[in-house]
Amino acid sequence: MHTDRTADTEAVTGLIRATVAAWGAGDADAYGSHFTADASYVTWVGTRYHGREDIVRAHWSLFRTFLRGTALADEIVDIHFLGPDTAIVAGNGDVLKGGKRPEEAKLTKVQTYTVVREADGAWRIAAFQNTRRKALMEKISFKFAPQTIPAGS
Repeated sequence: MHTDRTADTEAVTGLIRATVAAWGAGDADAYGSHFTADASYVTWVGTRYHGREDIVRAHWSLFRTFLRGTALADEIVDIHFLGPDTAIVAGNGDVLKGGKRPEEAKLTKVQTYTVVREADGAWRIAAFQNTRRKALMEKISFKFAPQTIPAGS
């Protein structure tokens, strides 16, 4: 039996868009509101945050320093539902500086979100992993070990 996930897909897509908008506004509280209270958050440099409060606290500082005036580019590649209230979102993204527009961006990070529908009906991010893509290393790996090329590539 096929379940129509159109509304859920739109809600999950809206969740990711809302996090991008909150980042662009430099609003750590709004950004953090899209995560579960006990969310896991791993940055591309390997820093691990646990919980919404930790994510918000860190982002207030980041939005005032290293990430001041930045925007996010985010491209959803796939949404895979694991049940009625859980989905894995695969995407590409990057932080944009200097007024660069998302459509001009070279997306150098691979991202995975685990999103859940909470008791209030809202979808929130329970886990986020952000990894910097090493395209040259990937190309070398594929050349010398073609079996490592992902299916469908």
